[in-house]
Amino acid sequence: MPDETAIIEPKTDEIRIKGNLLGKFDDIAQRLASLQLFSIKVEADSATLLRVESRDMQKRPFLFIIIKFGKDSINIEYTIALDSSPKMRRLYVLKTLLGVLSLISGVYHADEVELFQNADSSIDDVMNSLSQSYSALFNNYDSLFNEYRELKRLNIELAASNKNLTVQASQISEENKELSERLKKLETYSDESLMVMVQEWIESHDSTIDVNDFANTHKLVPTRVEQILNKMVSLGYIELKG
Repeated sequence: MPDETAIIEPKTDEIRIKGNLLGKFDDIAQRLASLQLFSIKVEADSATLLRVESRDMQKRPFLFIIIKFGKDSINIEYTIALDSSPKMRRLYVLKTLLGVLSLISGVYHADEVELFQNADSSIDDVMNSLSQSYSALFNNYDSLFNEYRELKRLNIELAASNKNLTVQASQISEENKELSERLKKLETYSDESLMVMVQEWIESHDSTIDVNDFANTHKLVPTRVEQILNKMVSLGYIELKG
């Protein structure tokens, strides 16, 4: 008896494109959380989007698109119904990918050369396989070409913007590093050094000390100053006036 399930199973194909993770995989999930058509799974080395378009009699996914974003590549796996055109299906999958990429710009960057080559090749395949006249073909797919050109323009602009943001992020990171090192040095005063500083302050301020003024002057947190004052009182170095 023939296996009827095997007969109706769709064909599968895949597309692989180089990519570059600019942020975190959790950032991708956050950007795409509002897309109800996709379910999202984040792992340590990837973020995977699943779109189930139809299911078989056993409720298993029949037509689906899986887009897996890795640190340096995008892998798209999809199914093709037996009664549909593989070329049209591939073009639809690429269009879906472009839409997703437009939503995660700044977080993930796809290699434009490979992306556009895949899109261009897929469009050519579809055009060459249709038996319509050029004018009819142009009318039917004019909107698709316009969308493709617009997405290409947006990707070029986003690539330039991403480059600027990367430079700015690097500068901010370096500034934060310098500030952290400076703060660390400022916070490493020994108790003995601080007690001398406090004593000198009191002597030059008519036997008084304002914790906040002292802390601001020496770039310390007020609680650190309060701690050293309590220690000096307990050791008998200074006395509190009533």
